[in-house]
Order: sequence, then C-alpha cells, then structure tokens
Amino acid sequence: MKVLRLAAVALAALVCACSPGEKQTAAPVEGTPTKIRFATDWRAQAEQGGFYQAVATGEYAKRGLDVQIVQGGPGVNVPQLLASGAVEAGMGSNSFIVMNLAKENIPVKAVSAMMQKDPQVLIAHPEQGLEKIADLKGRPILLSDASVSAFWVWLKSKYGFTDDQVRKYTFNAAPFLSDKRVVQQGYVTSEPYTIEKQAGLKAKVFLLADEGYPGYATMILVPDSMIASNPAAVKAFVEGSAAGWKSYLEGDAAPGDALIKKDNPEMTQDVLDQAREKLRSYGIVDSGDAKTGGIGVMTDARWAEFFKVASEQGVYPPTMDYKRAYTLQFVAPAAAK
Repeated sequence: MKVLRLAAVALAALVCACSPGEKQTAAPVEGTPTKIRFATDWRAQAEQGGFYQAVATGEYAKRGLDVQIVQGGPGVNVPQLLASGAVEAGMGSNSFIVMNLAKENIPVKAVSAMMQKDPQVLIAHPEQGLEKIADLKGRPILLSDASVSAFWVWLKSKYGFTDDQVRKYTFNAAPFLSDKRVVQQGYVTSEPYTIEKQAGLKAKVFLLADEGYPGYATMILVPDSMIASNPAAVKAFVEGSAAGWKSYLEGDAAPGDALIKKDNPEMTQDVLDQAREKLRSYGIVDSGDAKTGGIGVMTDARWAEFFKVASEQGVYPPTMDYKRAYTLQFVAPAAAK
C-alpha cells in the first residue's frame, strides 16, 4: 500500500519555494505541446492506472499536452516536488495532505479527485464475529504514523476508538497473521489480495468510505501559479486524466498496464487485474457525485463535511479557511455545488 504522506516535511522551505509570483509557468508557444511532469506518490500500480492509460492512449496528447509521469516511491514528497518546480502537477493520496497545505498557507490546490472513495480499509481475521467496523473497538489495530494523523481521526470521532488500540504498522503482514485479534490497515485494491495469495487467508475487509468516511483520494495537485498562468493546460490535464480513468476501467487496460510494468518491473499482471476489478466493483472512481458530475468531480459539500470532522477532532483550527485547499474551477459546474 502506498504510504500516506502528510505535508509536514520542510514546510518552511515549501512556503519559500511556493511564494506567489515565483516559478510562473510560461505560456506555451502556439502549436507546441505544453509539458507537464506529473509526480505520483508511489511506485506504478493500478491505483494510478488512469494516468498511465491517458499517456498510452494519447488522451493527453490530443489535448495539447506532453505528459511525463514521474514515478513515486519511498521518501518521495510530492508537495516538495511541486514547490521546487521539479514537477508541474502531482498526486495527493488523501484529503489530509491537501488540508495540511492549506493550514500552512502553501499555494498548492487540489483541482480534481480521481477517486470518489478513499480505498483505505481495515482488515480483520474471518470467523471472529466482526460484522461491522464498530465491532473493532478495543482490538489492537496496526497503523502507520501517517494513518494515526489521518483516517484514525475519523474512526475515533465516529466509533469511539481509542489511541490505546494503536500498534505500529511497518507494512509487514506478519504481526497480523500471527494474531487473530489483530486488525491492520490496507488498501482494498492491495493488501487483502496479497494476504490471501501469501497465506491463503480470505480476510474480513471494511472499506472506510462505505461506512461514511468523507475523504477524497488520488487528487490532482497544482500550484496556484500554474492555475493562474495556464488554466487551459490545467483543464486539459484534468479532462485527459478523467478520460484515461474511464478507458482504464471500462475499456482495454493493456496500454496503461504496459506502461505501469515498464516503470515498475516488479508489478505483475495478476495484481493489476485484481486491483482494477476492485476499483470497478467498489465504485472507487465512478460512484457518488461522479455519476452525475463525471470522473474527477469534487464538491463544496464533501470538503465541508471532511473539514468538520477533522476540525472537531482538533486537527485544524475551526476558523481555518479550508477552501484554500481546493478549487472547483476545473470540475463540472453542475456538480460543483
């Protein structure tokens, strides 16, 4: 599972690097494709499939863009890459990342959310009498440090979970497999399949989004300077990405998969295939507001709901202008309400 990164690293440097008016994107020469380097937050995988598909099938090219995907991995900090001008756009894996940028007055915004549902899950052993998330209260739960500052906030608010349940998660399933009482975090598209493949265990899976978790995932982040200087390119990138995701989920995914495996030779086709099926069956990309507003849509209502939960738990000041975190300028007007 890709590591959730909160933008708490080198924020002072980010503020400096992102000062308004600096690193403005030059207007493209007529007839010349606009180059966009897009940084992902983890190694190439199906969870980024729509972006790779858009490159492979020419969805970006036909909109006048020359897009290069910059593969993420351990230690990659997407907001820092954006701030330094190393990339023109980047992926935000969860809503806390974007809100943290707004809290620190970093001029970077979410312009689209390719996943209406955050694929975050809690994974438990079967035959333990656990039928709903509330049943996990009191059980030890393996969480990364970043997760404790992210979706754990919502779990405590909604279900009364307590911090004494938290155990350190090191992205190794061994502690989970060795103790039937233990619960661990994961992505619906990844860990459940890996656990079943490696240990023959068909785990109980709870998708937080289906229990009301309001966060978006796989957002496109763009500096304010680019939004101001080249909104046409931003719009083209959002539209091309949405078309790529639609093609990846509903059409022939082979072009995108080929690029994914080129970037990440350790990725296997069976992992890609099952992840793509999970993206479809759980409605990760095209459920909710996306049914009427299209893939990538965001709404003020969803952001307000997310901020309410986080601020009530003390993550953000209640007076914070959370709308600095995003713009609805590039999503369907009919749905951006």
